[in-house]
Amino acid sequence: MADWPYNTSRWLKVRKLKLATDPLCYACLLRGVVVEAKAVDHVKAISRGGDPFPPLDQLMSLCIPCHSHKTNAADRLDRSSSARRFPGFDLQGNPIDPSDDWFVK
Repeated sequence: MADWPYNTSRWLKVRKLKLATDPLCYACLLRGVVVEAKAVDHVKAISRGGDPFPPLDQLMSLCIPCHSHKTNAADRLDRSSSARRFPGFDLQGNPIDPSDDWFVK
């Protein structure tokens, strides 16, 4: 996590505020599981044109396993259309990955 913008005091303040605002893992909550978030991730990756310091609603609090899964899946998206950012389904049986084909209209 030493690369810009993650090594800036501005990011550390944004990260701390996001975790204080949303202390539970976003993806786990959709599955009905309560897990403390330890990571903050951009909804739209900086490498894909996302704002390095977006508003809080453009960030998501994640536990370490969900953050690792999302990051690994994003790295695979260029090589595989079947990569999923978040595996599993919410309590209503809908996929929790917003990039899932189920959401395409």
